[in-house]
Amino acid sequence: MPKNYLLVYSEQLATDIELLCKNIKAPSNTIFQIRKSSSSIYANIREANYGQSKADMLSKFEIALKECSETEGWLQLLFNTNNIDEEIFKKNRNLCGRIRRLLVSSCKTLKGKI
Repeated sequence: MPKNYLLVYSEQLATDIELLCKNIKAPSNTIFQIRKSSSSIYANIREANYGQSKADMLSKFEIALKECSETEGWLQLLFNTNNIDEEIFKKNRNLCGRIRRLLVSSCKTLKGKI
């Protein structure tokens, strides 16, 4: 069975962000928001795997895409305010980028099938 990289990467991102949030001192709202957006990516990708239709699957992927953009924004804010270092920022931003590219490709494919 082929590896579902969307699922693997989104689980890794949600896990990494959860662990990161346990170890940084940042405004509680920022921590809440990045936890929420990163876990939403993972949850929507998991849900999409059992979508009721291709349109439902597309909808979940599009939500995950928006949440991915939001997560990148929160990472940028944490970096800009010196709450995370450049290495952590780049590692997680690059993971978001991989997920985003896979989601964009998946959305294009699904749109062609609906």
